[in-house]
Amino acid sequence: MAEFTHGPEHEQAMTKAGVLIEALPWLKRFRNRIIVVKFGGNAMINDELKRAFVQDMVYLRLAGVRPVIVHGGGPQITKELKIRGIESEFRAGYRVTTEESIDVVRDVLTDQVGAELVDLINEHGDLANGIAGHEHSLFTGERMIKEIAGARIDLGLVGNVTEVDPQRVLAVLADDHIPVVSTLAQDGGEVEDDGSGLLNVNADSAAAALAIALDAAKLVILTDVAGLYSDWPNTDSLVSIINTDELRDLLPSLESGMIPKMTACLEAVDAGVPKAAIIDGRAPHSILLEVFTKDGIGTEVVPA
Repeated sequence: MAEFTHGPEHEQAMTKAGVLIEALPWLKRFRNRIIVVKFGGNAMINDELKRAFVQDMVYLRLAGVRPVIVHGGGPQITKELKIRGIESEFRAGYRVTTEESIDVVRDVLTDQVGAELVDLINEHGDLANGIAGHEHSLFTGERMIKEIAGARIDLGLVGNVTEVDPQRVLAVLADDHIPVVSTLAQDGGEVEDDGSGLLNVNADSAAAALAIALDAAKLVILTDVAGLYSDWPNTDSLVSIINTDELRDLLPSLESGMIPKMTACLEAVDAGVPKAAIIDGRAPHSILLEVFTKDGIGTEVVPA
């Protein structure tokens, strides 16, 4: 009997089959469950990474997972403000948002960033709907008060999310679509035509609040680092998994840019979201690696 030998193409196919089989336990775990993904960092401005992210979202949706995308738009807002001759100002790490600039924030988030994501997803079929955070009472907020060394920092129309009404997001999910949510909040009242009544809210915090309200199975935050480092800049100190008590103790010592992201993860898990993770959005298909592989990537936060 002639001996059957496998060629290179067969070996490649077997490798691909192995990857698919490895994903099977996670497909079972997350099927019909909601995963909230905060889209940001370099993936937001790099076209190749943006398309890889969209492919990940489409894959999740077609595999039976229910992804919800929450996005900010910092780089695009800064660019549009410059075009319109409006100066960008930051205090305590937050963008100062004025009555003049809130219009730009609204236009960029809904008409540029969100609309582009919806269009890219819908190249794969009728799969996505955009939702403005300040509409349908989705996000309600209050102005943020920051104090540094006892001095009150005025950030203008920057806010914290105080209430979430997820009914519009749930309706989009019920239609088997991917919600693409922008991070503006209503300031406790109706939004006026001139933009007053709107608050610019941190996308990490908004994603956590929405994950809690949706009883999500997981919160994933894209960033531009490999994960959480316990002793930055020592790259050997990358933390793959951390519980909420450990993170609470570590939080005050973190770099300022990492604090909002890890705070969002902590708040989500404290409120009942089973897991939260920050992952490197500079790596193509990082979402699939995080959700469907045993070790994942980045740093995962779990209950203590």
